[in-house]
Amino acid sequence: MTPQPPPQWSDAQFSSQALTSISAFRDERLREDLATYTRHYARALATVNQLLLRTSDLSTLAANARLVLDADMLHAMRYLMGPPISGDDLQTVAQVRLSPAALRTSSTSRDQVVASVLVGLDPNRFPWVGAARAATEIERVSGAHATAALMATQLIATARRNEGKTLQEQKVKDALTAAGFQEVQTRVVRTLVDAPGRGEFCGESLFGQKKADIVVRLWDDRVMPLECKVSNSATNSVKRLNGDAAAKADVWLRDFGRLQVVPSAVVAGVFNVKNLREAQANGLTVWWSHDLKELTDWIETTKAP
Repeated sequence: MTPQPPPQWSDAQFSSQALTSISAFRDERLREDLATYTRHYARALATVNQLLLRTSDLSTLAANARLVLDADMLHAMRYLMGPPISGDDLQTVAQVRLSPAALRTSSTSRDQVVASVLVGLDPNRFPWVGAARAATEIERVSGAHATAALMATQLIATARRNEGKTLQEQKVKDALTAAGFQEVQTRVVRTLVDAPGRGEFCGESLFGQKKADIVVRLWDDRVMPLECKVSNSATNSVKRLNGDAAAKADVWLRDFGRLQVVPSAVVAGVFNVKNLREAQANGLTVWWSHDLKELTDWIETTKAP
């Protein structure tokens, strides 16, 4: 029996679903709890104020390099720079390892971290440091609040990425379970024999050369490696859909064969039709988080009549 091919969506279908996805994304953002941001902001402000207090408004930061041993202080220091810098970037710029053990055993490393922070210090938020004078009360307060806002915003952005993907994966797993599938242990899938059994799925696993967020064994024994992608802009969608999921689909199809696997992606958020069409043309089947019934209905067709 010829395997049931996955659907090929038209531009009109992609356009309709993309509009629904954007609407769902907007609703989710508007429902977000302001109290979460407020908590992040308050904690960040307390940390920044403590850093300013312990360094006499940054004037003695170089002499207090041991503060980098405090994870919260080190985190805040990265946001003193203009623009703020990631931990990986600071490690490269300072030419040190930022591990607690490395910093604890090397005063030179601590000094290099602080020196790098001071070189990149934002002159707009902390103008008194470069001028070698005391900070005014207004400067101190505004500098602290601006830095806390940067820290809280980044924490929210990171949480959105992590939680969005986690919630999306769980939503897909719940839909599969409701459709009669059983979740099994994650594994390394080097050949299709290693994949879950018929009617089973597993979480993130190495599938051939590339990781898949979920690996599903369909009822007809084909395997569906599935990626979960959340995008907050059309520009971001190119990276997540075309640069990642569709690129993996190409590898999986070459590794395992078009008749053996159904590379797929469940997407949520903002995606444009052009990128969706290109991903589909490259062998990726696209499903939507807001309409997982489409996915489970198609999976049902893979059962023998």
